[in-house]
Amino acid sequence: MRYNKYLKWFGVASTIGMLLILLGGALVTKTDSGMGCGRHWPGCNGQLIPDEITPEVLIEFSHRLVTGSVGILIVVLAVWSWKAIGHIRETKLLAFLALFFLILQALIGAAQVLWGQGDFILALHFGISLISFASVLLLTLLIFEVDQKYDADKLKIGKTMKFHTIGVTIYSYVVVYSGALVRHTESELSCTDWPMCRNGDFSLPANFWEWVQMSHRTAAAIIFIWLGIIAYHAIKHYKNQRVIYWGWIIAFILVCLQVLAGGAVIITRLNLYLALLHSLFVTLLFGLLTYMVLLVSRSNKK
Repeated sequence: MRYNKYLKWFGVASTIGMLLILLGGALVTKTDSGMGCGRHWPGCNGQLIPDEITPEVLIEFSHRLVTGSVGILIVVLAVWSWKAIGHIRETKLLAFLALFFLILQALIGAAQVLWGQGDFILALHFGISLISFASVLLLTLLIFEVDQKYDADKLKIGKTMKFHTIGVTIYSYVVVYSGALVRHTESELSCTDWPMCRNGDFSLPANFWEWVQMSHRTAAAIIFIWLGIIAYHAIKHYKNQRVIYWGWIIAFILVCLQVLAGGAVIITRLNLYLALLHSLFVTLLFGLLTYMVLLVSRSNKK
């Protein structure tokens, strides 16, 4: 029992650590601190520990330290959970995904520092970290036996809900990528109004940066509407299955907060705290969506 108790706390620590990696990466991008340590990796400006600390150095070097420390936690969590709850069918896959995508995002970050990468490649960085976060989160939920508490194997989910669950989760990754592309192409303020590029003007975007910005807004509008439809369907048909009922209500609340935060970022001309909240909401939403996919995979057909 003590063994499981410590494993649970380790899972919580790893999940929080992955969340810090995602927010730290967003902070690095939003403050243009990616070259705070120059073209040096894993050292910083030619030193193992930099002696000259600027805001950019502090942000970039702190992000590297957090990534390295959390990486160790996830290696231990993956091995420990493999041995402790390896009999649960998703455990080994999730442990592998958490570790693989954490290493992959670290390598992409290192490649950017050492050689530079194109905007379309860099936009993958946040999404790759997101998969690692979701894997660690689901692994932690398995450790806490959340699926058993909600009788996941007794859920009855129809084909319509199954389609929506898998479809909107895959589509959410498109939204995440488009948002990351906005940041890396520096298109945040190419459209200074919200929700339209120029309110009152319904013309098509005039240049590449406006196309990137408005494509992301359109993608975000679609997922907002889609999650609203799913939430309505859950309220209407799944009142007796509270994990499905409340799961989709919370998902819709999160997407509302995400949309509002995105609009506020534009209106406030890239307020850093609102931008980090925007990243936090999409991270929590993606984690919740992957959990709903897990429930669908375990349910009986209605």
